Amino acid sequence: MPQLILDTVIKAPLSVVFDLARSIDLHMYSTKKTGEKAIGGVTTGLIEAGQQVRWRARHLGVMQTLTVRITAMEKPYFFEDQMIQGVFHSMDHQHIFEELEEGSILMRDVFNFKAPLGILGRLAEWIFLKRYMLRFLEERNRVIKEVAESGNYADYVSC
Repeated sequence: MPQLILDTVIKAPLSVVFDLARSIDLHMYSTKKTGEKAIGGVTTGLIEAGQQVRWRARHLGVMQTLTVRITAMEKPYFFEDQMIQGVFHSMDHQHIFEELEEGSILMRDVFNFKAPLGILGRLAEWIFLKRYMLRFLEERNRVIKEVAESGNYADYVSC
């Protein structure tokens, strides 16, 4: 099962970074290239432990839906979402937040996924899926960092 680990350092308050990472509205803004829309469950605001969201987006040229549930949360240091329905065989995403000495936040993504279709899925993971998912997460984190550091996050969180 592929695992992607992505570290992003952000100069902003911990509560802001944590809330931006779980903001449905910021997620849609950060994934506008794939047209990602929340179509069920929590469709706006901040998602909480036990809640779920159903997403619709175009990935790799195909319209897909994915439903994830927030399975764990320790505010403002950690939350995890897991796919409960979607194209992957399995998927979980841990979001870890750590205060650094210099007043910055380390936001770490630990993303595990497994493609369907057995050996064909493993081949797809190796050839393109891992790289595609890493770029997807990098773009999302770039937007979180940009919004958090700009101070213009009121549209996405209520701090």
